[in-house]
Amino acid sequence: MTKYIFVTGGVTSSLGKGIIAASLAKLLQERQYKVTIQKLDPYINVDPGTLNPYEHGECYVTDDGAETDLDLGHYERFLNTPTSQENNITTGRIYQSVIEKERQGAYLGKTVQIIPHITDEIKHRIMQLANKGDYDMVITEIGGTVGDIESLPYLETLRQMRHELGNENCLCVHLTLIPYLSAAQELKTKPTQHSVKQLLQAGIQPDILVCRTEYPITDEIRRKLALFCNVDAKSVIEALDAKTIYDVPLLMLKEKLDTRVLKKLKLSTKKKPDLSAWKEFLGRLKNPTHEVSIGLIGKYNELPDAYKSIYESFVHSGAQNECKVKVVPIHSELLEMGGIENKLSGLDGILVAPGFGERGIKGKIRAIQYVRENNIPFFGICLGMQCAVVEFAKNVMGLKTAASTEVNSKTKDPVIHLMVDQKNIMDKGGTMRLGSYKCKVAKGSLAAKAYGKSEINERHRHRYEFNNKYKKKFAKAGMKLTGINPGKELVEIIELENHPYYIGVQFHPELKSTVERPHPLFVSFVKAVLQNKLTNLEK
Repeated sequence: MTKYIFVTGGVTSSLGKGIIAASLAKLLQERQYKVTIQKLDPYINVDPGTLNPYEHGECYVTDDGAETDLDLGHYERFLNTPTSQENNITTGRIYQSVIEKERQGAYLGKTVQIIPHITDEIKHRIMQLANKGDYDMVITEIGGTVGDIESLPYLETLRQMRHELGNENCLCVHLTLIPYLSAAQELKTKPTQHSVKQLLQAGIQPDILVCRTEYPITDEIRRKLALFCNVDAKSVIEALDAKTIYDVPLLMLKEKLDTRVLKKLKLSTKKKPDLSAWKEFLGRLKNPTHEVSIGLIGKYNELPDAYKSIYESFVHSGAQNECKVKVVPIHSELLEMGGIENKLSGLDGILVAPGFGERGIKGKIRAIQYVRENNIPFFGICLGMQCAVVEFAKNVMGLKTAASTEVNSKTKDPVIHLMVDQKNIMDKGGTMRLGSYKCKVAKGSLAAKAYGKSEINERHRHRYEFNNKYKKKFAKAGMKLTGINPGKELVEIIELENHPYYIGVQFHPELKSTVERPHPLFVSFVKAVLQNKLTNLEK
């Protein structure tokens, strides 16, 4: 029988429920249990695909084309296994499904209500994931904070599942905050007590408390929390602030979080978790032999979570190369004001990030021209690749009016244009080219050397593409089109020769980089940046 573990949050948001859930799952996975993680998001959007990155951070895309919460990226990076549509459920999707069933007459004329119809739909989605993968355990993270109105249906679902399945099959791990008051010079437990009280009002007794804190909690605090929150003292887990999220599984192992969970679920603890590979990664991460600075040219730099997967991919690839990657965020709009050399000359490499819309495009194109002309390693992703195509057309091929039709619909040279499949689509949600697609890679290319194979699968999220009418002109001018989708002949990868490193990709490689499998393109890019830096130092 599948066991269900729910992770709730209290006191404040952004405590790291996703990291705790992923860390617990990693420890259980290393004990040879088959585990997956699911995120329940309380907002009414059907998915985060239509949300501004400033609102919710990056939109993470799965192999099956689901636009999901960025926490699914953490799940994949920790567990090294892909997620799917079933791993992220929003309130919008739940209500949409229930309303569609009501319109079809599925409820036999009954009044449709939150209980039982909404809660039953939530339970169905949770158990559907369990049955699909035949998992030993499903960890479900409930977004938001206990006390939020929009989270109440999810908490009621948790209460019902505990009642139906029993405490040995359904567990609640509550993540909370123990704030430190500098004036009093002590940690305070009252916010946690109030948070647990709100859970109790919803009919839920937490089994384990995970306490986020700046300073170690004493045995006295553990006993106090145990007494007032009605848990045993061994189930009060300390979650100290960590230097990196990748320290958290080891911290949770030290605190015996996985052991407490298994004992409460009446499961064996004999198989000890093997984290040797994880520790080896951390060793390389914390003891680099070199350092490089890479500029991240983007449009949403004010919120680092907007490029979360890119930042984490640099962590993975940097550790692989035993090199610390210092990512320098540079807003593309600032580059439109001039002073390109002052802003970019001190960098060892440049990555031009994905994005949508006209804002900041000119800055990205100017940055690409600078790195192309000054032999600075370059990596362009999605919009970054499209900007590289436009820049090359303008400044090398002499097509001065070249543009993407996303920016200029009346351009005489639409080197980037709207995909044929997209021309009659009016809806915005879930209608882009999404999910995993094949790509054939040319022999001898940078991409082929990085991947070590001629056929790859990568995840996409875009509406615009390279205009194949210009293929021959670009090839003649010296741009190599080294990655082609075999199904529709779409250009997926562009490269330039006689350059330290110059590659642009239409897909999103950052979405498949994990601790155990750093993405080949990020690994090769960081390696090229480091080699180029060392070569320049020798000169």
